[in-house]
Amino acid sequence: MGEFLVIAIILGVYFLPTIIGSSKNNIGAIFALNLLLGWTFIGWVIAFVWALTKD
Repeated sequence: MGEFLVIAIILGVYFLPTIIGSSKNNIGAIFALNLLLGWTFIGWVIAFVWALTKD
């Protein structure tokens, strides 16, 4: 049970830009960037900043 919680927290942090930007018009592009380049810190930061900007 503990391993599942750790994995859920890690995935939640990894997809935080997607979760935050879920109400934006270009959520698909944010999700794709987050999925494909989120493993690099720079890709994750770019997706996070993009999710926080206004449409």
